[in-house]
Amino acid sequence: MTLADDVLAGDRRALARVLTLVERAAPEAREILAALYSATGRAHLVGITGAPGAGKSTLINALAAQLRASGDTVAVLAIDPSSVFSRGAVLGDRIRMQDLVHDAGAFVRSMASRGAVGGVARASAAAIDVLDAAGFDRVLIETVGVGQSELDIAALVHTVVLVEAPGLGDEVQAIKAGVLEIADIVVLNKGDLPHADIALRTLTLALSLAQPAAGAAAWQPRLQRTDALSKHGIEGLRAALDAHRTHAREGTRWAEQQAVRAKAALVSELREQLYTSFMEQLPPAQLAEIVAAIAARTRDPYSTARHLLAAHS
Repeated sequence: MTLADDVLAGDRRALARVLTLVERAAPEAREILAALYSATGRAHLVGITGAPGAGKSTLINALAAQLRASGDTVAVLAIDPSSVFSRGAVLGDRIRMQDLVHDAGAFVRSMASRGAVGGVARASAAAIDVLDAAGFDRVLIETVGVGQSELDIAALVHTVVLVEAPGLGDEVQAIKAGVLEIADIVVLNKGDLPHADIALRTLTLALSLAQPAAGAAAWQPRLQRTDALSKHGIEGLRAALDAHRTHAREGTRWAEQQAVRAKAALVSELREQLYTSFMEQLPPAQLAEIVAAIAARTRDPYSTARHLLAAHS
């Protein structure tokens, strides 16, 4: 049996190994991803984003436990911030999700962002496909947590959950155009803290401004108040996820999102393969000469790139 066959058969060690190969962009990763692709498109993909300190990891731990109690299998992909120097990461989200580690119906994987912007890692889309093919009912993707720049997650998932917390000052920022506009569900976590009522009213106003009703068939973003530590409100969050999944499948959202992901995957792969193929044709000595000329300002990178592409097309 191949590694792909083992993943499809539910082998967790094979799953972890394939995710490592994908994250490292190993040469054999493409062949494995190609073999798994026909088994994707079944899982409910949920992106969970928000500013640091909002309690995303604790919320995910509680939500995953609630989903498991309802009978769903759950995979968590936690994107952790990494050093701009070493590309290493603490990968602390896994520490906060110990409740799931020994659950046969759950799987937790941390992934370093490796300098990628937009709240997700470059290998995230491929990793999500692997987890989808492995047969999980839900795949929860936790983004780095950098605030309003985390818009890339919307192209990767069916449902976007934005997590806010009282006292972070983010409720005011949420009124501005940005990450709030991609949210299908907004969660006010740590709802037991002081000023939670004020934050709830502010977010309600922000949602009314950022997401005006677009007709009876349109999804109206839901606002849920939770306290992940005490598990308060988690059942309501699961119900909101179920409602959005049903709405997406019965409407056009599910198919549209699949098309967005398919196009993004194709464009990304074309970019990668064309770049690799082009660089393989360019002799190192010629590349060094060109770089030196650009650095000396005797050539510019824009016309040089155009000329190189024309010469090798």
